Amino acid sequence: MSWQPASDRYSKMKYNRTGRSGLKLPAVSLGLWHNFGGDTPHDRKIDMCRTAFDLGITHFDLANNYGPPPGSAETAFGEIMRTEFSGLRDELIISSKAGYDMWPGPYGEWGSRKYLIASCDQSLKRMGLDYVDIFYSHRFDPDTPLEETCGALDHIVRSGRALYVGISSYNSQRTREAAAILKDLGTPCLIHQPSYSMLNRWVEDDKLLDTLDEVGMGSIVFSPLAQGMLTTKYLGGIPGDSRAAQNHFLKKDFIRPQIIDNIRKLNEIAERRGQTLAQMAIAWVLRGDRVTSALIGASRSSQIVDCVKALDNLDFTAEELKEIDGYAREADINLWAKSAERE
Repeated sequence: MSWQPASDRYSKMKYNRTGRSGLKLPAVSLGLWHNFGGDTPHDRKIDMCRTAFDLGITHFDLANNYGPPPGSAETAFGEIMRTEFSGLRDELIISSKAGYDMWPGPYGEWGSRKYLIASCDQSLKRMGLDYVDIFYSHRFDPDTPLEETCGALDHIVRSGRALYVGISSYNSQRTREAAAILKDLGTPCLIHQPSYSMLNRWVEDDKLLDTLDEVGMGSIVFSPLAQGMLTTKYLGGIPGDSRAAQNHFLKKDFIRPQIIDNIRKLNEIAERRGQTLAQMAIAWVLRGDRVTSALIGASRSSQIVDCVKALDNLDFTAEELKEIDGYAREADINLWAKSAERE
């Protein structure tokens, strides 16, 4: 018998309104940045997507370059749309992005109209979709006028390629500028996707969440688990099959003794709350209803189940937050703001 979605899936999830829009997103969304390329068995991808949807996760987040190789995550998700999620398109929020290096030559990255529209078309073809729900400028381009980047996003909506647009890893200043341009064009910027976690708190220093409140944008934060650092995975060293062992985005030198000591203390707080460290880390970014959705990644379905259980306890006492602040220290792991905000 073929898989049928859980009938009670919408009772298991909390849904939050995205800024001043009419769109609601699940408090936990599934990102396909890792473990959705050619290096992961397709059966495992299917299982993760089924599990997520059964738990009420309606939002699946992709980008043109997700893999490896680039584009393969979208191709795999397109196959799942045809087989597992057939007939469910109107219950799903599917997003993609363009901004990072995707193909050779001068038109294969950043924020030009040429690149963004071509990339969106390629993404739709890989996924077999008529439109995506959200299309993002993946990073700010210092060499392209922001009016051009935003004009391309506006065109992508007006041409029916996307329902909404967003930006990722823009600082407060650039966010205000993009929001103003898009508002004037008549395509309000729906959402911002920044990195944010207990070990990566740049959005607080930048007052980004305050900016989003002012301009009416929602937020979906990626790497709320700091690429797995905010789990118990690294408390005993660097496992051979971990992201840190690959030394790609998560560098081995991020796993420093002082950071591990702080993570161990945070884990003790989580245990007192009756949560795993991952659950507390997700609850922490969602605290106070400032963030619309926490974007998680997973290598297996059990991790998705664990993360969604964070919603069972989203409340913190003032004493807990103060204690967490003693160990939730900036760890200098924000790779994205540095690359996206170069002037």
